[in-house]
Amino acid sequence: MRPDLHVKMDLSDAVAFNSSRLKSVVWNDFDRVKKGDVLLAICKHCNKRMSGSGTSGTSHLRNHLMRCQRRGDHDVTPLLSRGKKRGRPLSFGSTSFDQDEKNDNILPLAIVKPDEPLKDDALMVTAVNSSFDWRRSQFDLARMIILHGYPLNIVEHIGFKRFVKNLQPLFDLSTPNKVEDDCLEIYEKEKQKMFEVLDKLPGKISLSIDVCASANESQYFILSSHFINDSWQLRKKILSFLKVDSSHTEDMQADSIIGCLMDWDIDRKLFSMTSDHFSTNTIVSRIKDRLMQNRFLFGQGQLFDVQCVASVLNQMVEQAMESLRDVVPKVRETIRYIKSSKLMLEKFKKMSQKEKIEGPKFLSLDNRLRWDSTFRMLEAALVYKGAFFLLRENDLKFTSWPSDAEWEKVGSVTGFLNVFLDILNDISRSKCPTANIFFPLICDIHLKLISWCESSDEFISSLATKMRRKFDDYWENCSLGLAIAVFLDPRFKMKLVEYYFPQIYGSSSQERIKDVSGRIRALHNELSIGSPLVAVDDGLACQIGESSGGISGSSRNNRLMGFEKFLNETSQSDGVKTDLDKYLEEPLFPRNVDFNVLNWWKVHTPRYPILSMMARNILGIQMSLVSPGSAFDVLGKTLDHDRSSLSTTTLKALMCSQDWIESELES
Repeated sequence: MRPDLHVKMDLSDAVAFNSSRLKSVVWNDFDRVKKGDVLLAICKHCNKRMSGSGTSGTSHLRNHLMRCQRRGDHDVTPLLSRGKKRGRPLSFGSTSFDQDEKNDNILPLAIVKPDEPLKDDALMVTAVNSSFDWRRSQFDLARMIILHGYPLNIVEHIGFKRFVKNLQPLFDLSTPNKVEDDCLEIYEKEKQKMFEVLDKLPGKISLSIDVCASANESQYFILSSHFINDSWQLRKKILSFLKVDSSHTEDMQADSIIGCLMDWDIDRKLFSMTSDHFSTNTIVSRIKDRLMQNRFLFGQGQLFDVQCVASVLNQMVEQAMESLRDVVPKVRETIRYIKSSKLMLEKFKKMSQKEKIEGPKFLSLDNRLRWDSTFRMLEAALVYKGAFFLLRENDLKFTSWPSDAEWEKVGSVTGFLNVFLDILNDISRSKCPTANIFFPLICDIHLKLISWCESSDEFISSLATKMRRKFDDYWENCSLGLAIAVFLDPRFKMKLVEYYFPQIYGSSSQERIKDVSGRIRALHNELSIGSPLVAVDDGLACQIGESSGGISGSSRNNRLMGFEKFLNETSQSDGVKTDLDKYLEEPLFPRNVDFNVLNWWKVHTPRYPILSMMARNILGIQMSLVSPGSAFDVLGKTLDHDRSSLSTTTLKALMCSQDWIESELES
């Protein structure tokens, strides 16, 4: 009889059969009975009948107990101790431990082959412990799903179920609904930790609002916080995923975002808000107006409204590509024709050699979802223009050929695109995109646009004029923030502003430079005498005091702020130097590749206590929202099918928790 055979017979006349020879611990979980000449072992938990003959051994009984569903959360260690020598620790593979020592961090994991009984000499165990924490494993599963973006129904996948069952027979896989509940519980715990981080920040918070589309054509606002922590590290944390209701007005959408900010209790800590989509610009303006009414914004909100520079540049690229909408398809068709056969490809190579063209090894079609790929296709095609001309003369079937005028347009547009490509590469390659790095990049674009607009080529000047309208809106709104940010870079201070502004503004440059200097000093003075946030909080507290007959705290606070302003002004007139004056007087810090502006301010905070507060707030402004891999994407952010099918509450929990857990692992 096979030792693992499930015996089916009438046991009404069977008798218990005990023997002093039964030494194995497995018999604690089996009854041994005799039916005629047959010995059976009956599991006390599930009543399964197995061979109880002495010649069958006990490995099949151990194997069953390891897998028995009804056995529950029982200690499996005694089942694995066969062959252990007295006084020596039990050892399996590379893991050894003494049974007298307990380690709560190790889970019992048994590796078994499915549908095969374990053999005594082939028992493989990677970790053993006296207890199995089933609930902790459920949370580990949920965290894995959150961290790696796995679908919730992975617990129903046959391969995954089989893997888990063989890895740990005692673990009962959850349903997708239970996994969802665990994910929501993890979200609430992580949210509380995030709340405490934001509450303890030494400086202000900059926000960004991004647009994300789902597979079912719904849209979401991704609301993220950006800040420089007490260790002077730039951090980003997603705060919420808000579903966009198309029936809501922009005022209603702004109210929804403000409600989220109040939920996080950061509506009084905001410094700026960056948007990367034209549809969100108006919403940001609405939020700014609401915050200004409550006097929550620093510097009268003049640095609050920020546009994503990468988004603006990509819109300008889109205008340039639109001018070639009839030409690009012809270039693609030309490349397809050349690569249609080996014979044609060899023919084209000979024509290239005849024209003495030394260009890219191969011509390739572009990826239409990335404009940098289209740029490289056009750039390569320009190199082979002479070979294309020969092919047209010698091959009557070759008809998809751009005209000479169209090739001229391609040359002009690729000149535009090359400039934007370099700038976006510089932006996306930055590991720590603090606000100070953007001023020289944007000024270079500005000077290029001025030059292009003055070109004698009507096509170039006309296209540059269209692009400049888009750029001028951005420059008017963000140039002050860019200039102040680069001023806070000790390698440049005001020198880069003094270098670029005369080239941009000409005769009115000195007035512009003076205006930037005045805004910097005004922001510094505001930090010196106390922020508007302090005034509001004190005012609310004093209103309570007034109701109980106290002196008006609001007027007392206003008098004190006036005194602080007077003290600050008279100190300056008396020759007392502020840390701003000291910063301006000291020489520029040497420029080198390894310079980190945040490390510099971390070291120099004691010397510049007020200016360092200003640096913490302004350098944390998000001038660009693109990730390194998406700087050239034609399409925006999109959710996959699994995430798109989730409820808004669950989607928010998964996306926010994933961001928080990833950040925790990185740090």
